[in-house]
Amino acid sequence: METFYDVMRRQGITRRSFLKFCSLTAASLGLSPAFAPKIAHAMETKPRIPVLWLHGLECTCCSESFIRSGHPLAKDVILSMLSLDYDDTIMAAAGHNAEAIIDEIVEKYKGNYILAVEGNPPLAEDGMYCIIGGKPFVEQLKYAAESCKAIISWGSCASWGCVQAAKPNPTRATPVHKVPGLANKPIIKVPGCPPIAEVMTAVVAYLLTFDKLPTLDKQGRPQMFYSQRIHDKCYRRPHFDAGQFVEQWDDEAARQGHCLYKMGCKGPTTYNACSTVKWNEGTSFPIQSGHGCIGCSEDGFWDKGSFYDRLTGINQFGIEANADVVGGTAAGIVTAGVAAHAGLTALNRAKQADKQPGAE
Repeated sequence: METFYDVMRRQGITRRSFLKFCSLTAASLGLSPAFAPKIAHAMETKPRIPVLWLHGLECTCCSESFIRSGHPLAKDVILSMLSLDYDDTIMAAAGHNAEAIIDEIVEKYKGNYILAVEGNPPLAEDGMYCIIGGKPFVEQLKYAAESCKAIISWGSCASWGCVQAAKPNPTRATPVHKVPGLANKPIIKVPGCPPIAEVMTAVVAYLLTFDKLPTLDKQGRPQMFYSQRIHDKCYRRPHFDAGQFVEQWDDEAARQGHCLYKMGCKGPTTYNACSTVKWNEGTSFPIQSGHGCIGCSEDGFWDKGSFYDRLTGINQFGIEANADVVGGTAAGIVTAGVAAHAGLTALNRAKQADKQPGAE
């Protein structure tokens, strides 16, 4: 099979542009510049990774996000890095010809292909709520997973179950890692509804470059993108610490960009890279557009009440006051400070007057 570098050269991409891409990839992965040559070497010598991309119960938002990656461009880079042999959303083949590709990859590249899963299988009624190629999707999933090198669970549907698994979950929609027989497989969860495009492409680039899974957190998510709360890097965080909150949509505080915590923002309890990597090639993210985070990368977010329900027990930085009451406290402190300042100013003026000649 061709290497990634072979494909890029065949497409007319210069050596200089290739090395620039390797440097940008290292940066996106949070690696030092010293890793850029290692990425270049891997892409020059390693064959493209065969990938089977399966779709269960989902809305295709993960695919829509993936193909919009700007760093690197999915159409020019990732689809060349990968040998995307099966993806029923974008592939030209259909019917028996399409399904035969799965058999071919499983037999030809046993233990050396990546299984990407978008969506989840319903297990009720022997999986009959989701049929692919005349068979329950769960059967296709288990068959493809049996000989794969690793599984990538794209999005919250594959990672956690998402809205399909919402209570009472009559179809028994089940996240990939809980499907019987798959628990011992290496699984990378990339949650989000959908995940950020650059996060998806960076995970693939890491697998190709280092031929191993990235460091994962306790929930199986890549630490490089899911180790910090959105709240920690949010540009509205200073307003949170100052007790400046939006009280209702489109009030003056909203126009001034104050914190959306009181409007139900889940940024303080959500781990993702939205506030740093952002969306649409770094243009914006939900909080920047004026809407609070709904916590879509966290397990169970769909069953935790309204997206506009306020979190409780969230404390400001460095103090032990609840964020619901700190605004009033902060206002009281400011008022007291203004009064104290006015009193000191009057006292100083009186002292100065006493020192003036002729003062009685």
